Amino acid sequence: MELWIFATLSAATFQTVRFMLQKVLAGGALSATGSTFARFAYAAPAAWLVIGGYLWVTGQGLPQLGLEFWLWAIFGGLGQILATVLVVLTFAERNFAVGITFKKTEVLQTALLGFVLLGEAISLGGWIAIGIGLVGVLMLSQTPGSVGALWRRLAGRAVVLGVGSGFFFAVSGVGYRAATLAVPSEDPIMRAGMALVCVTAMQAVSLALWLRLREPGQLTAVWGARKKAVWLGVTSMAGTLSWFTAFTLQTAAYVYALGQVELILSLAASVLFFRETVTRREVAGIGFLTASIVVLVLVA
Repeated sequence: MELWIFATLSAATFQTVRFMLQKVLAGGALSATGSTFARFAYAAPAAWLVIGGYLWVTGQGLPQLGLEFWLWAIFGGLGQILATVLVVLTFAERNFAVGITFKKTEVLQTALLGFVLLGEAISLGGWIAIGIGLVGVLMLSQTPGSVGALWRRLAGRAVVLGVGSGFFFAVSGVGYRAATLAVPSEDPIMRAGMALVCVTAMQAVSLALWLRLREPGQLTAVWGARKKAVWLGVTSMAGTLSWFTAFTLQTAAYVYALGQVELILSLAASVLFFRETVTRREVAGIGFLTASIVVLVLVA
C-alpha cells in the first residue's frame, strides 16, 4: 500500500472520531467556537511533541520557512477554523451522518472553485457528477416533516451551514497542500509536521483571543472539559498530520476522493454510537453525493 493511501485512510478514521468528540463537547458546556478552540489548543502540544521526537530520531534540523509558506498556512488555517465551526453547528441541526455528508461537498466545490476562479475546464462527465451531487443535496435538504418551496429548504440553516463548511474545507485543503509543498524539505513527514505545528499554534492563539473578547467563560469551560478535550486534541493532531502527509504525496483531488470513506464511518457512528435515526431519504441522499464524488474522480 502506498504511503499516501495509508495516510488518507488514517486521516479519515481519526477525523471521524474527532468530529464525534466535537459533537459531544458542543452538546455540553462548550459553544461551537469553544469546541473548535479545544481541538487546536489540545492538538498543538501533541504536535510539538511528535515533531520534536521526529527531529530527534532523524537528526534533522528545523527548515527555514519563507513568506510563501506563511501566507498559505494562514489562508488554509483560517479556512479550517471557519469550516470546523460551521460543521459543528450543523451537527446541532441534523444527525451526524448528514452533517458529515454536507461537509463532504468540499470535493464538488473544489472543482467549481477551480472553474470560477482559475478558469479550469470541467468536462461533461464533471458536470454530470456535479448534477448528481446536486440531487443528493436536494434530498438531504428536506428534513422529516418539512414543508415549503424548494428554495426555502435550500436556504435552510442546516444546508447553508453544511455546504458552507464544505466550501471552507475546500479552501483549507488548497491552502494546506500549497503550504506543505512550500516547506524546503524532501521528507514528506517533515513537511507535514512543520505545517501542522505552525498552523495549530496560530489557530489556537487566534481563537483564544476571540473567545477572550467575544465569548467570556469559554476558555474556562474548555479547561474544565479537558478530560475529554485532550482526546479531541490527540485525534485532531493525528488526523491533521495524516492529511498533511497525504497532501505532500498526492494531489488534493485524489486524497479527497479516497477520504470519502469517512461517509461510511460517519453513518456507522450516527447509528451505532449516537443512536440517531437515519431516514431512507437521507441514506439515498448520502448515496447520491457519494456517487457524484466517485464519478468526479473517475473523469478527473
